[in-house]
Amino acid sequence: MGVMEDATVPVATPVDDLGHPVHLEAAPIRIISLVPSLTEALAATAPDRLIAATDWCSHPADLAVARVRGTKNPDHRAIASLRPDLVVANQEENRRVDVERLRASGVAVWVTAIESVDQALDSMRRLITEGLELPTPGWLEEARTVWSAPPGLPPLRTVTPIWRDPWMVVGPATFSGDVLRRLGLRNGLTAGDDRYPKVTLTDLVDLQPDLVLLPDEPYAFTPDDGPEAFPEAATVLVSGRALTWYGPSMVTARDELVAPILASGASPR
Repeated sequence: MGVMEDATVPVATPVDDLGHPVHLEAAPIRIISLVPSLTEALAATAPDRLIAATDWCSHPADLAVARVRGTKNPDHRAIASLRPDLVVANQEENRRVDVERLRASGVAVWVTAIESVDQALDSMRRLITEGLELPTPGWLEEARTVWSAPPGLPPLRTVTPIWRDPWMVVGPATFSGDVLRRLGLRNGLTAGDDRYPKVTLTDLVDLQPDLVLLPDEPYAFTPDDGPEAFPEAATVLVSGRALTWYGPSMVTARDELVAPILASGASPR
């Protein structure tokens, strides 16, 4: 006589990137995103489930959902009133205290932790397939293929400011730092624990970079604001979204970054 199957055996509880169990009664259908990159990913994958996002969530351009303030100061009362099944957040973008407050109020929160291209691809796959119980979307498979290509650039010593006054730059142990590495570039800052270290302009100039990448976010560098600080290096204005966002933008980000760098004619010293 065979063993009778127990239909009441629970499905394993999924865990987020930090190993925290995310208790969901069913696949979430009311989702709030507190991260622009994840908002874009969810809007491309499950637009009918995304009910709210932050004021900084700018993609897709026609996103029509409720807004719950910013990544660092989410409106907890507004979030509660929307009765979400799941809130998605990021270890770097969002504050731990806000995640803890949401969980204490009974809201399920899935926190992502992303410091590399591979982590971004794996993290989003887990969120979508295990958290949302959906198949892997085509854009995610395409992004994985795009970023598996060999480096497209010479090994230029590169510095990438993300802010000025004070100057802050991309460190190696970040998603953006890994993007530079995957493109074949050499980050001029190779040591230190700071993910986005504060440095002086003299420090940056002394590195003698071959290339300075100036993104349009979070600081909006422009042709008149940024290049003048590095007269001895090739400076290239690039899309901050291509450099720092993980999501559907990764499908086109590689080409968007490589093209202007090649056009600059920058070469190793």
